[in-house]
Amino acid sequence: MNITVKLLEAQDIQLISLAFTRIGWNKPVSLLEGYLAEQERGERVVLVAYSGDAVTGYVTVIWKSYYPPFVDKGIPEINDLNVLPDFRRRGIASALLDEAEKKIFERSPVAGIGVGMHAGYGAAQRMYAIRGYVPDGLGISYQGVTVEPGQQVPVDDDLILYLVKERNQP
Repeated sequence: MNITVKLLEAQDIQLISLAFTRIGWNKPVSLLEGYLAEQERGERVVLVAYSGDAVTGYVTVIWKSYYPPFVDKGIPEINDLNVLPDFRRRGIASALLDEAEKKIFERSPVAGIGVGMHAGYGAAQRMYAIRGYVPDGLGISYQGVTVEPGQQVPVDDDLILYLVKERNQP
């Protein structure tokens, strides 16, 4: 499969939103327009993967993370990695991450990423470990706040383990 990764442009927004809407994922035009505005202000980079004319996925890099420990250490965060199910296991997520890491490592010695803690994120958990990401050592967080021993939180998309990778890791 021939994969092209490029920066988000205005003409990509409708294509991306429609592709994800078709599978029932909420990626509205307004979200993507916001991402584009942030990219234009230098706050975020949005990378879009194509196979021919078909959108296959995207990822963003947030230069100032929403996760307080990353903010404190100036660690940029890879965020909102999405590959359409019909295109998974074809190297698209890896191509997107390669480009995201390249952008980050031009500016920072460390890249950060968060991954959900339920089974729906199992493939991502494995991929990040294989790519050299390790836990940041602060445990899991729920909605950006560290979960304390004995605390009960829902196991949903907001239960996150944050990981880091140094520039020279495999």
